[in-house]
Formats: sequence, structure tokens, C-alpha cells
Amino acid sequence: MMQKENLGDSIRRLREQAEMPLRKLAALLDIDQSTLSKLERGERPVNRQMLPIIAKTFNLDEKELIIKFMSKQVAYQLADEKYAMDILIAVEEEMRNYNPKIRNDFKDRK
Repeated sequence: MMQKENLGDSIRRLREQAEMPLRKLAALLDIDQSTLSKLERGERPVNRQMLPIIAKTFNLDEKELIIKFMSKQVAYQLADEKYAMDILIAVEEEMRNYNPKIRNDFKDRK
């Protein structure tokens, strides 16, 4: 089975395709080059606050990038939970009750 590309791999691929030096992307993300290198190798997690910068830099859909990032975070948290699907259903209900904007987002989705 082929392993899916992780976010660090994606960032490296995008940076290399854009022929962007490590130091330039590191400067845009306000981190040092060694930290970016570790992110790209999957040795450090990508920070949520970096996503809008990555999306803008590489002309990506910010929403899609954030959804991919957050869904992996949630999946990782629930990976060993016996009741993972029930938890996700309960989370959806909690989100509906959380605030009116989120409630409307769920209505629009259906």
C-alpha cells in the first residue's frame, strides 16, 4: 500500500516546483531554515498559522488546505478510539449548537 503524501512532503514538493530556496520560504513563514527542513521531513508538525501563508505563496485554496490539515489532526486524535465514528457524529451535533454561523454552515451543506 502506498503511503499518502503528508503535509511536509507537499510543502517540499510545492517549494521545489516553484524553484524556491528553503531560506525564502522559511523567511515567509518566519521560521529558520532548519525548522522548515524538519517540517518538510515530517520531523516537526506544521503549525496551523502557517497554512494561510503557504496557501497564498503557492496559490492554493486556503479552505482546502485547512480542511486537509484539520481532518488529519482529528483523524490522528481518533485513530485508536473504539467509538471514533460515534464521536464524529457527536462533534457534528456539538458544532451545530456551538454558534449560529456554524449552524448555518451545516444547513447550507445539506
